[in-house]
Amino acid sequence: MELKYKLHMKHILPLILALCLLTNCSKDDAASKDYTYYYPTDEASITNENIPGSTEAFDPKGIAISKEKLYVVNGNVLEVFNAVTLAHIKTIKEYTKGTTTIPLVSLTSVSVDNDRIYVGSTESRLFVFDETTNAGISTVGNGQWWQTFVHVFGVVAKDGLIFVKEKEKSIKVFEASQITETSDWNLKPIAKLNTLNGYTELYSMDVLDGNLVVGGRDAKSYLQYNIANIKANAANSLTTPIEPEKVQFVDIKPIAVSFSKDFAVTSENVGSVSYVKLYPKAEFIKMNYKAVLSVSDILGQNAFGTIVSTAQLDDRIFLSDNTNKKIRIVKLNKSTIAEQNN
Repeated sequence: MELKYKLHMKHILPLILALCLLTNCSKDDAASKDYTYYYPTDEASITNENIPGSTEAFDPKGIAISKEKLYVVNGNVLEVFNAVTLAHIKTIKEYTKGTTTIPLVSLTSVSVDNDRIYVGSTESRLFVFDETTNAGISTVGNGQWWQTFVHVFGVVAKDGLIFVKEKEKSIKVFEASQITETSDWNLKPIAKLNTLNGYTELYSMDVLDGNLVVGGRDAKSYLQYNIANIKANAANSLTTPIEPEKVQFVDIKPIAVSFSKDFAVTSENVGSVSYVKLYPKAEFIKMNYKAVLSVSDILGQNAFGTIVSTAQLDDRIFLSDNTNKKIRIVKLNKSTIAEQNN
């Protein structure tokens, strides 16, 4: 299996100098002597060619990383890769529990938490697998859109809660403890959230510092819901869903958001242009949206398509580029320029 490595190191210095000009590096800035810049370089990509025996078109959507494994929603299957070597590990085509087998179809999203894999499908189901064995634990929803879910367009599980984005403008909240090997498929949510806008688009979500953050592409904002507030108003929210806090953008449509050790790793569309951005987490959660990296391509080449999901492992950023039908892996580089005082 051959990976596609593309490095453009000779372009790095001009990029740094350009960034310096764009961010007003000057001798007038006496308060700082060092300037730190981040820039990405292409490292590898994953396409259909990296999946042994696959003959179907690659259709990457939601991605997640856990225990050095990369989980990729690919059309009607869940692909598993080694997140370090990028070697393909397995393809999960169906949910199996005892004598029950359900083919996976129309998958949209994946989240891994507390030894469980959660996979969402527009067939109005949430599949729950054991992370170690990949055996089925339970399903939520029975495939009929008028029952538990009206399709599933996003899922994130964290800190004992599961957030499921469904059609139009609803997020249903469940406790992980509700889902067991004997639990009923038609679980009742403990709370509901209002995403303000939306219809049938994929939605990306993650949790940081006690807040659910949603890439609200149709609302043109990052939507924040305080989890303590969700719990306190859970009962009432089943009648009147909880609305988010947000900063309204004019032209920016946030598509994807995930949190790594230091950053909010996001993708945003402005018109027909797709950007990958990094925000310091501490500022992002305060709704101070000043990116330390904002790029629409890699060093002037290989423009991004619509990035529907993001993840980071060490200095690698994983991008689910659905337009270009690949997982793009870019390396995050850091450079510090010291100002010379004459």
